[in-house]
Amino acid sequence: MLVLLATVAASALFLSCRQVQRNADALAAREAPAVQGLAATRLAALRADQEVHVLVAGNLIGVAGSGETYRSQLSAADQGLSRIADRTDQDLGTVKGLLATYTDSLTLGASLYRDQPLMREQKLQEAHSLLTREGVGLVPRLDALQRVQLRHAEATAAMGGVQRGVWWLAECALAALASTLLSALFVLRDRCGRDWNAYLLAAFALTVLLAVVPLMTVSATEDGLTRAVGGLRQITEVSRRVGPEPADAQKRVTKRSEDVREDTDDGAWADRVYRATLTGSLLAVALPALGLGLRLDKDYWRRL
Repeated sequence: MLVLLATVAASALFLSCRQVQRNADALAAREAPAVQGLAATRLAALRADQEVHVLVAGNLIGVAGSGETYRSQLSAADQGLSRIADRTDQDLGTVKGLLATYTDSLTLGASLYRDQPLMREQKLQEAHSLLTREGVGLVPRLDALQRVQLRHAEATAAMGGVQRGVWWLAECALAALASTLLSALFVLRDRCGRDWNAYLLAAFALTVLLAVVPLMTVSATEDGLTRAVGGLRQITEVSRRVGPEPADAQKRVTKRSEDVREDTDDGAWADRVYRATLTGSLLAVALPALGLGLRLDKDYWRRL
């Protein structure tokens, strides 16, 4: 009975910790960077458009060094999409093509046709249309990608009903194991006239630790993942509600991204606890079997 309870508890605990650790790793390595990358790409594309119009309004096109900001923003948008290509299952081909066309039109308007006002205006209007056209423009397509990616992040961080059920099974099995170990300890001591069994005592202490430490760690990790998802929602909202200054929105997104990174760092601690839990679970199965086996060997088998 002891070995059966220990096996059930260890298996349920192992599966639960493993799933939480996988969720934390997936959110930190894939989902969060993808959400952040899409937000950064959107803001960079919008800021590039704004910077070019500032140059035109101030008659600064052609002035040495005047176009560095919009060119750096276009480069940042392109790099943002490239970085998240392997972190999302969504198709980025259309968005990449739109960004390339938008970059060409904006660059032509700001550079090649800077001395031809009519052609310059046509190219800049074309770029703005490619950027904002309802439903098919670069920004609306990025909005759609952001919505889907945020849902993926929320689903990754959430603890489902099956996972909660496995946790309950693990905790109930550990409680039953602790109760059975206590009963076995008192039976051996009071009814069989034996000293406290060191193996069963160690198994009982280990069972208590397994019931408390992984649960506390998983709870802290889940809180961190919840905060991280909340930060990703804020990042998405900031990038989609850009005021007259995309640069300010970029600063806020950068700050919230740092907070999200700190929240997902709890996954590293969860990984260490998961490895310790695996070792402890194996010991929780082995110690009762070893303790009772040695007791039977001394009390019964050697007399045969």
